[in-house]
Amino acid sequence: MIEVHSWPTPNGHKVHIMLEECGLPYRAHPVNIGAGDQFKPDYLAISPNNKMPAIVDHAPADGGEAISVFESGAILQYLAEKFGAFFPTEPAARAECLSWLFWQMGSAPYLGGGFGHFYAYAPSKMEYPINRFAMETKRQLDVLDQRLAVSEYIAGDEYTIADIAIWPWYGGLVKGRLYGAAEFLSVHEYKHVQRWADAIEARPAVQRGRRVNRVSGEEQLPERHDASDLD
Repeated sequence: MIEVHSWPTPNGHKVHIMLEECGLPYRAHPVNIGAGDQFKPDYLAISPNNKMPAIVDHAPADGGEAISVFESGAILQYLAEKFGAFFPTEPAARAECLSWLFWQMGSAPYLGGGFGHFYAYAPSKMEYPINRFAMETKRQLDVLDQRLAVSEYIAGDEYTIADIAIWPWYGGLVKGRLYGAAEFLSVHEYKHVQRWADAIEARPAVQRGRRVNRVSGEEQLPERHDASDLD
């Protein structure tokens, strides 16, 4: 049994989607970041950086004590290696997948903490940071669009953890789910990202994963203890 401590944010959705894609038994416990749950001692014991998500694997491959993993990219790689899923084994393909996985981990803070914060959440609108981070976000979308113009998926012809990591952020952005900024960023211009985002969203496991820990809107699922909860 794997326990997931998360919230329905793009980083949380990565792990929910991965577990649903693998068909693994897991329990998802909410970490309400608006209420400060990420600072509670029990949570800090498994995620010392007070960020979510984090997981606890009670059945590690070596049969030893439970293993805690924090940072969403590390969680995806851990699960992919443990279960042999969505992670290439051939060296060149594996390197490509890891390159894009780490691209997302390094790029998303400019999108979320940079553009998203100043455009949607800052107490006052400041033109310079909005423009600065909007340009960086559009540059990142252009990087993805050029890649997806020559590749069906992010890391090649196969769906991998790179897609699972990138889609909740950049797929959500071009489909108008993040920050109400689709028109401002002219996301319709990124045709190949739009094509890819639609293809990922059509996957049943992705649709299930997006529901986990959701506490607003339609199809809420604050906690997920069993696959039947999604029914």
